[in-house]
Formats: sequence, structure tokens, C-alpha cells
Amino acid sequence: MTALPTRKLEAFRYADIDALASVWPSLAPPVRVEIAAQQKLQQIWLPSGDDVDVRRFDVVLEAGASANFFALNTASRFGRIELDVTLHEGAEFEFDAANIGGGNSTLEVVTTVRHVEPNATSRQTVRSVLAGKAIGSYLGKVAVSRGADGTDSEQSVKAMLLARGATANAKPELEIYADDVKCAHGATVGELDREQLFYAAARGLDPAGARALLLEGFVGGLWDGIEGDDRGIADAARVALKAIA
Repeated sequence: MTALPTRKLEAFRYADIDALASVWPSLAPPVRVEIAAQQKLQQIWLPSGDDVDVRRFDVVLEAGASANFFALNTASRFGRIELDVTLHEGAEFEFDAANIGGGNSTLEVVTTVRHVEPNATSRQTVRSVLAGKAIGSYLGKVAVSRGADGTDSEQSVKAMLLARGATANAKPELEIYADDVKCAHGATVGELDREQLFYAAARGLDPAGARALLLEGFVGGLWDGIEGDDRGIADAARVALKAIA
């Protein structure tokens, strides 16, 4: 095991290093996920229930492969999801994740998506809902190699702060060495709309119920792309939102 990282490293600048230290000796190398050419994978990551929950993945998509990953990050102390993704020619990658926390929790999503061959696409959508003194972060780098023409990449990051003490950090990053690419990113931080809360209350919802309903709408679209009947992540997100609403 390598030395415990510090906040001097960009990928750990917002991390709870003390919490990380409590699990660092037992952390295994990143889980390797390889998706063969023309194959398709859907992966859903639910919280472990541990107060410190660190998950790390190294994903390779071969030519024409596609992957849809969905993740929910709700650890009560420190939750971290790390993704390092390599896309070969024509591969398609989509990642939808939510940080939902209150109290003194620190929740972060850290991704590196490498477009190493032409005509691959990547879409990343991250939503954070933060109450108390919670910290939610997204650090996402898209690296486009020389010759990876036709790359199409997008990062969408939005955070909703429910308390003055909550903090949202967003650092989408592009590193492009190819021509003829389409890469975009956007990040916003806001609060619940008072007019929408008033409207919900006028329809008979109590304040907590109104807040929970609006927050569910804020993150609910993340799970629309799930194929099949596996909606457990939507139910888990709903429970987490009600707990902090």
C-alpha cells in the first residue's frame, strides 16, 4: 500500500484525510472492469452503509463497447467514488451519480475519463444535495489523446445547498490534444426555489414533505436510464433525501 495521500494532491484536495486514514491500510487496488468490444454493461452502486465508504474502479471499454454506471454516495462520515475510465474507438460511457448528505459528512466523486481513440462518447451527470455542514465535491477530468478525433464529451454538475454551513465544490476539467472534438462542461450551485416551496405547501404538503418532493425531482432524473426493474437506487436516494429535508 502506498503512503496515505494528502490534500496537496489535486484528487484529494477536499477529502477527509483523517477518515480516509481509518480505512487506508485495508483498501485494495481499484476494481478492474473490462468491457469487451461491442458488449454492453449496466452497473449500479449502492452505499455500503459504512460511515466511511471508499470505492475505486478502473474501467476499460474496448471498441464499440458501452457502459452505464449509476452511483449513490451517502456515507455519514466520508464517501468517495473514484473512477478511471479508458475509452477505445466508438465506445460509449455514461455515469450518473448523486451525493446526498448532512451533518459533517464529506462526499466526493472523482473521475478521470480518457478518450484514447476516435469517436468515443462520454456523459457524466452529478447532483449533490447537502444539509448541515456537509461537503460535496466533484473533480472530473476528461483527457482527449492525440488522434482521438470525433470525441464527444459532456460533464453536468449541479448542487443544492439546504443550509448555510453546507459546501459544494465542482472542478470539471478538459485536457484536449485532438482536433474535431466536442467537449462541454457546466457547474451550478443553488438553493431550493421559495416559490416552488410555497406552491407545494399551498397544495397541502408540510414543509419537510415539500422540500423532499422538490429534492427528489432534482436528483430523480439520474435514474431514468436504468434498464429493467432494478430501481433500488431510486428508493435509497428517496430515503436519504427525506432524512436531510
